[in-house]
Amino acid sequence: MSQEKSGYPVMGENNPLHNNVYGPPQPGFGMPPPNYSQAPGGPYPPAAGYGQPGFPQAGPGFAPGPYPQMPYPQMPYPQGPYPQGPYQQGVAQPGFLGDPSETVGSAGYHGDVPPSYYDNEEFTNSGFEDKSIRQAFIRKVFMVLTVQLMITFSFVAVFTFVDEAKFFVRRNPWTYYVSYAVFFVSLIVLSCCGDFRRKHPWNLVALSILTLSLSYMVGMIASFYDTETVIMAVGITAVVCFTVVLFSLQSKYDFTSCRGVLFVCLIVLLLFSILCIFIRHRILHIVYASLGALLFTCFLAVDTQLLLGNKKMSLSPEEYIFAALNLYTDIINIFLYILTIVGRSRE
Repeated sequence: MSQEKSGYPVMGENNPLHNNVYGPPQPGFGMPPPNYSQAPGGPYPPAAGYGQPGFPQAGPGFAPGPYPQMPYPQMPYPQGPYPQGPYQQGVAQPGFLGDPSETVGSAGYHGDVPPSYYDNEEFTNSGFEDKSIRQAFIRKVFMVLTVQLMITFSFVAVFTFVDEAKFFVRRNPWTYYVSYAVFFVSLIVLSCCGDFRRKHPWNLVALSILTLSLSYMVGMIASFYDTETVIMAVGITAVVCFTVVLFSLQSKYDFTSCRGVLFVCLIVLLLFSILCIFIRHRILHIVYASLGALLFTCFLAVDTQLLLGNKKMSLSPEEYIFAALNLYTDIINIFLYILTIVGRSRE
């Protein structure tokens, strides 16, 4: 292919580039263009329409020739009049969008790193809000629990000190089974229906029905013991529950991790109670009541730490009805087992 047809200068002795026809190298063209035909992996077809400055493109139907390897001297590029020092503070640099008033010391300046999502403190939890919500939840639970215990022990006092109430429950034992059925149904509803126990008026209504039915049952059981035994059982229950709650509040040990073990112990206790139905022995009943009081004391510690929310497992602040129900049933079971221990021991 000839020089005139290809449009590219041919390497050789008559190459005008060797005679410096083009003159001295211009600034910005100190490095020769890359030779794509000598690249590893085989030659690559050049992209049409992208020519090198100073070299005409091949016409249609003609293959482009190789780029000339010119002995241009390697000289440093000319430096433009750009400032070589740090950027001036308070002045927006060209090519960067931003507020010129933001400097390095300002709150919106982040330098070379992207802004942090934690800079906006409006959407972050300070920790104090969670603590205040948990404290309000604890106060609400203990207020509901206090009302429940006052109602229950009022029934106990009536069935203990009023002889007419004792005679009524002994002549009408069917009332005990009716109250037990009402208690069992309300307990299942509050324990298994999570949406129901979070609806405001109806959860309190169901909890009130459960408290009244269980209070009648406890008062009827207390009517079969003498007055001194009931008073002793109430005092021991108060001391035990206060000690366990205070210990659970201060202890660093996580009792919530023992719920599986306590559930297995509860199943064993239920089997033991079936044995006590068929074997009427005072010592066996005392052992059964002692194990039951110990087990529900541990349940009280677990439910107290679930209420606090600073352990592995915790209750949601919306579950104040469920939390009060757990603590209430634990305390009532402890009272009934201690009443059995004291009553059997005084026989």
